[in-house]
Amino acid sequence: MTDPILFFALGVLCVLVLFWAKARFWSFAAQRPQDYAQADTHFDLREHLRGPILCEGVIYGPLGRVTSRFVGKFEAHWEGNRGVMREHFIYDSGATQEREWRLELGNDGNIKADADDLVRPGHGQMRGSAVQLNYTIRMPEDAGGHVLDTVDWMYLAPNGTIINRSQFRKFGVPVAELVATMRRVDAV
Repeated sequence: MTDPILFFALGVLCVLVLFWAKARFWSFAAQRPQDYAQADTHFDLREHLRGPILCEGVIYGPLGRVTSRFVGKFEAHWEGNRGVMREHFIYDSGATQEREWRLELGNDGNIKADADDLVRPGHGQMRGSAVQLNYTIRMPEDAGGHVLDTVDWMYLAPNGTIINRSQFRKFGVPVAELVATMRRVDAV
């Protein structure tokens, strides 16, 4: 009688170990800022997120289908290592959203970030051609008001365009993903 229970428990343990290994070594969450430290291009938020910026992107739901498309017009200003980026989003539904990031950079590449919809301030790092930011966000009420843990990666393309990929998780389970481009423009 104990053999079937033991085999079942070992099977469950093996599945859990495989899920952990996939998440740790072979998935979006497995990336580390150090993976990009040796890149030829260096992403500096003060340089690449400055002035007017046009953002275009999509949001995927938990089933991998596009649930929303958007265009954003941003304006970013820096005084030394402190910056503010104001964002105005227009969604395909016609809805609009205003956000403001307050950023602080350390001389070691560390980032502190805050916004009114964050549950707790974000933290991250600039390394080589990439920036990682981790934060917990409260979604707007019309999007359910959920509190989601977010991993935000930005990669600098050779032409200066920023490719942004973010994953949103609730209780450790991916529930949404955002993919967007950001590029500086003369006027937006």
